[in-house]
Amino acid sequence: MRQYFGRKLLIYALTFFAAVTINWMIPRFMPGDPIQGLVARAQVADPASVDAMNAHYRNLFGLDVPVWEQYMNFWGALLRGDLGLSIWAFPTPVSDLIVRAIPYTLALLIPAILLSWWAGNRFGAFAARRKWLDNTILPVGYILTATPYMWLALLLAWSLAIVAGIFPVSHAYSFSLTPSWSPEFLGSLLAHWVLPFASLFLVMFGGWAIGMRNLIIYELEADYSNYLLALGARGKLVRDYAFRNAVLPQITGLALQLGTIVAGALVTEIVFSYPGIGYLILQAINSQDFFLLQGVFLFIVLGVLIANFIIDAVYTLVDPRTRVRLQGAGA
Repeated sequence: MRQYFGRKLLIYALTFFAAVTINWMIPRFMPGDPIQGLVARAQVADPASVDAMNAHYRNLFGLDVPVWEQYMNFWGALLRGDLGLSIWAFPTPVSDLIVRAIPYTLALLIPAILLSWWAGNRFGAFAARRKWLDNTILPVGYILTATPYMWLALLLAWSLAIVAGIFPVSHAYSFSLTPSWSPEFLGSLLAHWVLPFASLFLVMFGGWAIGMRNLIIYELEADYSNYLLALGARGKLVRDYAFRNAVLPQITGLALQLGTIVAGALVTEIVFSYPGIGYLILQAINSQDFFLLQGVFLFIVLGVLIANFIIDAVYTLVDPRTRVRLQGAGA
């Protein structure tokens, strides 16, 4: 097991290095000059003052050295935990902006991922044994899983927020409130959370339900299921074994879908102006904020890799055959 996870950690480390390097390069190939935008905010007309501010900010952000040296400085600062200053929210450090946004993104992602995976698998397994459900309600799952996150978010915002007026349409809480633990603020926080959560939950729920439905049907028709039934085993026992075997590919699918799910959460946050990581990405792109983009991408890459590693560990615990193969490989 130590060898297995050691190899996994090495693979994840190399993936992290390559992904962060690519994410560092992408903003620098974008057209435009972020320093010019920062200087323009000062509304200084004197050419000498403009040139002096340009030189000052380029030195401050480390953009007055060759690209290869910027890259080396980036890794040096990263190892010290320094993500630099944000151009969009100058002079706020990038780490401060990310720390403020992370709770909102995690509050959407974690419940949406876990609840949709659990509910979708349970519903799909139930639908596989109920013909009427399979023919009536489950087809909705095909529509949901084929729906883009952004389109569903726009549809929910238009129907339930603008037309029906049931939920607020944007932000994380009412502008008239100050963040606190008061019931009024928590109620506003929950009301603003519902639509972004629902847009993520529904799309993922449809995919997991369809996948589990197909896997359960396959497992119930497998030889071991027919053999158990021939021996007189109860149908519930057979279905339990079928569910345990069918859930294993769903765990693998969760690891493979994490990147797509995170991307969907970022797009959803932009639609609802939800102040999470996705909203930061939009602001960073609009202001060509290299450092904020780097910091946000770093968090996303690190989060997806950690989640995949946890899923790998869970898989070895859930599937006994994995441990047997690992022991054989170690021997």
